[in-house]
Amino acid sequence: MIKARVRAAASEGEANEALVKLIANALAVAARDVRLVTRTSARIKHLKIVGAGAVLAAALEKIFAME
Repeated sequence: MIKARVRAAASEGEANEALVKLIANALAVAARDVRLVTRTSARIKHLKIVGAGAVLAAALEKIFAME
């Protein structure tokens, strides 16, 4: 599980869009490759990220190493 915070308002999907952009930037993929799968109105989100598995795994390892 990754915890993320965005400053965008929760209304009209602005926060969801900001979350997708944040995750895309962190993983160095295009925003179109990050998709909200379920729970669009809940605090816990499920995302699907399209990309090369090894590249995504390396980016996630780098993010978790920062903690």
